[in-house]
Amino acid sequence: MASIARLAGVSAPTVSRVLNGRSGVGLGTRQRVEEILREQGYRRPGAGDPAPVLELLFHALDGVWVLEILRGVEQAAREYGLAVVVTEMQGRLTPGKAWIEQVLTRRPTGVVAVFAELTAQQQVQLASRAIPLVLLEPLGEPRPETPAVGAANWSGGSAATRHLLDLGHRRIAVLPGPPEWHCCRVRLDGYRAEMERAGVPVDPELVVTSTLLEEDGLRDARTLLRLPDPPTAIVASGDLQAMGVYEAAREAGMRIPAELSVVGFDDLPFTRWTGPPLTTVRRPLERMGATAVHLALASARGKPVEEIRVELATTLVIRQSTAAPRR
Repeated sequence: MASIARLAGVSAPTVSRVLNGRSGVGLGTRQRVEEILREQGYRRPGAGDPAPVLELLFHALDGVWVLEILRGVEQAAREYGLAVVVTEMQGRLTPGKAWIEQVLTRRPTGVVAVFAELTAQQQVQLASRAIPLVLLEPLGEPRPETPAVGAANWSGGSAATRHLLDLGHRRIAVLPGPPEWHCCRVRLDGYRAEMERAGVPVDPELVVTSTLLEEDGLRDARTLLRLPDPPTAIVASGDLQAMGVYEAAREAGMRIPAELSVVGFDDLPFTRWTGPPLTTVRRPLERMGATAVHLALASARGKPVEEIRVELATTLVIRQSTAAPRR
């Protein structure tokens, strides 16, 4: 700590305050100390063995997709003899001070953050205790030294749109989900790329941004289906969102896929039993959870991580919710 203080031109107590997230340090000084801590790979000595616990952090526990990720995490953690502690941020994207203090006290073997964004200070605090952090579907571009696991979301958005274009659709709407989520932004990019490749202009009225929940899929699909020139197909960014589209079509007296084609995203277990079964993009959620655990444990054991960015393939699963548009 004294060496870090000399490099930063501050006192050792100032470095201690930065490490422990305490007040009384100017923003510029804090940023300088954090940068040097990262550059020097600082690890707090004498902390003892980590607890046989994996911390799993969710921004919200609000869908079946959570269970799929949790299943993969739990199975992988069991291989290493680890218990799993789950924390929900109740919709917030960044955990608060209380969470980081509790984690630092427990000193788990690793942390996996799902659809969450830790501050630079929180990441430095974890690193100083040698607590590995892995981001699963990070909201933004991860820091270069932070491992991250995601799906091939661009390819998924592209494949869904290309499938509809190949069927003959041209009025293709998209519900891209929250724009602050990186996975949703790149799915929208995949949609736009395929439309452009096919020479089909994207009508701004057909791009409706909201959440990935059923009620927003219902509300947005109602709006789309009431347009003077409604879409013949809708690409959703989640299977729950697609269920809202199904309900909007039912209300409007429209048959799927005869009058409206629908594509979801995730391939959650219930999609094969919907009426009709949903065409969707399979995102390997369970495998993503397990992969994040393996990365965290490799780092905890000091093993070299071959890939710091892991992107798992998505697959278009064609069922009965898509067909050629009526003339």
